Amino acid sequence: MASNKNQHYVPQCYLRQFADADCSATINLFNLDRKTFIQKAPIKGQCSKSYFYGEDLELEKALQPFESQYSLVVSEIVKNGYRLTNEHRFFLKRFWLLQYMRTEAASRRAIELNEKMGETVGETAREFKLGLKEAVQQSMLMFIREMKVIDDLSICLIKNESDTSFITSDDPAVLTNRWHLQNRKTRGRSFGLGTGGNLCLLPLSPKIICLLYDEHVYTVAHKNGWVKIKDNRDADAINQHQVLNCRANIFTHDNQSATALSSLYTAIESSRPPTRVKINYAVLDQEVDGYKKYRVVDREDAPEHTNALMHFQSINPTPTAWPKQIRLRQDGYVYTNGSGAGYVRKEHVPQMSDRGYWKEKIVK
Repeated sequence: MASNKNQHYVPQCYLRQFADADCSATINLFNLDRKTFIQKAPIKGQCSKSYFYGEDLELEKALQPFESQYSLVVSEIVKNGYRLTNEHRFFLKRFWLLQYMRTEAASRRAIELNEKMGETVGETAREFKLGLKEAVQQSMLMFIREMKVIDDLSICLIKNESDTSFITSDDPAVLTNRWHLQNRKTRGRSFGLGTGGNLCLLPLSPKIICLLYDEHVYTVAHKNGWVKIKDNRDADAINQHQVLNCRANIFTHDNQSATALSSLYTAIESSRPPTRVKINYAVLDQEVDGYKKYRVVDREDAPEHTNALMHFQSINPTPTAWPKQIRLRQDGYVYTNGSGAGYVRKEHVPQMSDRGYWKEKIVK
């Protein structure tokens, strides 16, 4: 059992694609907390904790087939002349979702949410206490239940022909949403896995990144599943997401990139949110034709009202630039019913709803 004690939340097979250019067993990293660049750190010691998935090893063993398949898929993708297949499209979506849910950062976001809920209803509420291992196990159960949640997204691979290599991190599967972050009507709202306009990023190597996108909101011109970038600014825009999303460490194959990574971090450090969860309070403002309208208030004012709501908002970082290969569609659309459910993709419109959904253009 001791041989399985060191359990990785970012698998070694993934990190090896970013191994040091001179030593395949090591990787270079930039630690954000200490602003320190470390050369040739052992891969086996990165993104792991003792019994991260539990001492019974059930989860650890269940993940091994995914990791073995990932190694095979990526070994094909990096070959010259590769064309994206439907089989690999399907697998990459599943792997992105798994990686999005399995990291320490993802589990700690769940813990933060539970702690905020506990603080709101009272510190003695034990049901809101959540440990790291519990959070990890809940995330894995969520992966099983929501396995098809991003199947409707389109997918392509971005080939990096610029002089700036792609980087990765200790939380590499990034969920972002350009339209949502830039649109006035979505201000103050969170986005989730079913939201319209989602973008999912996962670096596969220093020269390749996997992109999932909502084709009803964005247009991404690709050929045989590939998009090429040649401008360093586009590579930098993509790399920003790793810096904004990661917990503590950025990884790179380039052992001479200390200055470049330090500069990238300094430029966007202020865009990293100090917390990933915010609680909004609202009280009943008016009721018309059976529909209730709530007004946002400060926490101190909420207890004065007998009819109040709490809304837990995820805080999503905003990059300073977006790659020009991902463009908003002039005829793009999402679905909404005007409620707090926000804007969703067609496949995520509830079949049973008190209020009907309608198609809404993203550009007016």
